[in-house]
Amino acid sequence: MSVAGLSTVRDAIVACNDCPRLRRYCARIARDKKAAHRDDTYWGRPVPGFGDPNARLLLVGLAPAAHGANRTGRVFTGDGSGDFLLSALHAAGFANIPTSRRADDGLTLRDAYILAAVRCAPPDNKPLPEEIVRCRRHLAAEIAALPRVRVVVALGKIGHDAFLAHLGETHGVRPRPRPAFGHGSEAVLGEGLPTLLGCYHPSRQNTNTGKLTAPMMRAVFARARGIIQAAHG
Repeated sequence: MSVAGLSTVRDAIVACNDCPRLRRYCARIARDKKAAHRDDTYWGRPVPGFGDPNARLLLVGLAPAAHGANRTGRVFTGDGSGDFLLSALHAAGFANIPTSRRADDGLTLRDAYILAAVRCAPPDNKPLPEEIVRCRRHLAAEIAALPRVRVVVALGKIGHDAFLAHLGETHGVRPRPRPAFGHGSEAVLGEGLPTLLGCYHPSRQNTNTGKLTAPMMRAVFARARGIIQAAHG
């Protein structure tokens, strides 16, 4: 699909009102704000993906953070999770800078694209199962606009499960046994389909406790780079 086609998909995501609970929450957060960001104008709408339209690497996260992407309008931007992720992407050559602070900070992704299973910030970072299902049409539309993807890195179990559900709905592919999520997990899904890698989500809960360290995350993207290079030289 052309860049113009991807732009159409993004417009549909931003205009979505399918989940009233999430829309109310995002609007309230954008209105009330966080003290540290009281002078900012919050995005407060569904957040589309971001990156290289010709990407061979796709990252599937959970959902926008209330004061991160819901504030800045760009996925994994404006909070510690974004910086942690971009540091690893930069180390693997997928990003031009190692931070993700603002939508106008000059960040460019190279051969990579980031999106989320759910496009609105959920209360307590916990979308309802039906909200994840409802949002899957946006996942499918955006992935359809990224025809060169060869490796998918799922940032957390929700992203992992959302991508597998997408494969089942869109391609009729339901691997048996079902690939299990884990940090460093790897699943070859079939001819013509991307390899699915698992990575713990770079949430504060994971990074502050040491469940996910910088070397652990860098190793996942080094593996992704290796798969891409082995397939395409």
